Amino acid sequence: MINHRNLYLLFALYLPFISIPAQADELAVDKVYHPYVHLEREIEWRMTSADGEQKHQLALGKSFSDQLFLELYLIGEKGNGEDFEVSNYEFEAKWQLTEQGEYDIDWGVITEFEGSRHEDSWEFSTALLMEKEFNRWIGTLNLWGIYEWGDDVETELESSLTAQIRYRYSRLFEPALEFYSGPDTRALGPVIMGDLRLGTRRKLHWETGVIFGLDSKTPNNTFRLLTEFEF
Repeated sequence: MINHRNLYLLFALYLPFISIPAQADELAVDKVYHPYVHLEREIEWRMTSADGEQKHQLALGKSFSDQLFLELYLIGEKGNGEDFEVSNYEFEAKWQLTEQGEYDIDWGVITEFEGSRHEDSWEFSTALLMEKEFNRWIGTLNLWGIYEWGDDVETELESSLTAQIRYRYSRLFEPALEFYSGPDTRALGPVIMGDLRLGTRRKLHWETGVIFGLDSKTPNNTFRLLTEFEF
């Protein structure tokens, strides 16, 4: 684990990303990440749909310690009048930096490396993950820095922010409000989620919601769905 001084230094290193101007290539609405790592294996599927276009992500993940979780994704897309096609691959690594409740804020870091199947297009992204509990309320913030390069994509540095506030009503039902901000995205909307226990060390986590655009560049509404089978 790292000490308090190093946490604030890490936060300072992320601040420049938040003000970098850029032209985003895709909608920032996707998923809010939490800074925790559990000793488990996981199968995850998530989907976002906006303006007739769908993005699907299927992943297999495994924790290798109580601090490190690795996940491999297949990413597919389906546009208006087009067939579904697997377009990208992604490798993801998440580190839990502090014990839950060790400090006022729980901290983690995630990194992603994504490549295209058909184009010379690559993306490396990293985010600082923060979460704090207020009795039954839980606030989560992800600060992203994203670098894209390749012959078929403009080399650029992007930034985005995702935030979630949720209410722990019960294990089966937690209402939340999510906010997404990127160069071409300003969106806010309600999400509901919950956990269904399926036996010892087995759990199905689900999330669904509708995120509404707050400006002319963002789709009027984006539907998102996520399921995770943990075992």
